[in-house]
Amino acid sequence: MRAHRPVAGAALIMLSLLAASPLATAQTTGGRSIFTCVSAAGKTLTSDRLIADCVGREQRVLNADGSLNRIVPPSLTAEERAKAEEREAAAAAVRAAKAEAVRRDRSLLTRYPDDKAHKRAREASLDSVRKLVAASEVRLKVLEEERKPLLADAEFYAGKRLPPKLKTQLDANEVSTEAQRAQIESQKQEIARINQRFDEELLRLKKMWAGTPPGSFEVQAAIAASTPAK
Repeated sequence: MRAHRPVAGAALIMLSLLAASPLATAQTTGGRSIFTCVSAAGKTLTSDRLIADCVGREQRVLNADGSLNRIVPPSLTAEERAKAEEREAAAAAVRAAKAEAVRRDRSLLTRYPDDKAHKRAREASLDSVRKLVAASEVRLKVLEEERKPLLADAEFYAGKRLPPKLKTQLDANEVSTEAQRAQIESQKQEIARINQRFDEELLRLKKMWAGTPPGSFEVQAAIAASTPAK
């Protein structure tokens, strides 16, 4: 029995050391994490749950062995949360703009792999509208010719009331003439819009043909537009 006494003594010493260690202390409280922080008064506080006195301050969460598990950031005020949400919304808008820019530019490169393809597309778009303008101008000339005999007939009634039929014909001719002129003006504006669109595309395409990655354009404008005012 004497041979076993040193072993028993060593075991007692080991148990005493474990009982005094932080790990053993944590285990006696159920192995829960330890929350610690420095209060506004500069006092270090410790608890097994979030510390109310440090709700607006950083809290460190320790494992049972005293090592750092995570850091709980300070709780935000309503104003701080609103600003954080604005920042996140702005960042999301920038990400969406970037993704859309990449998609659009890749599609543009697929449609127009070179300058010749882009020129052909421009001419095809313009040609259809130019034909409409030409047709409208022909119709306008026809209306002008139709109006001449009507005006000649109206000269016989100078200072008098025009016959209902003649007046109706003149009024109808005038309405049709104005409609054709308005249509021609609209078609010419469409030609200008087509040229502007192709000019803007060409600026991007030239850079991408030279090696600039798709989606590298207009992102700064999206950032500026989505950044909340201070």
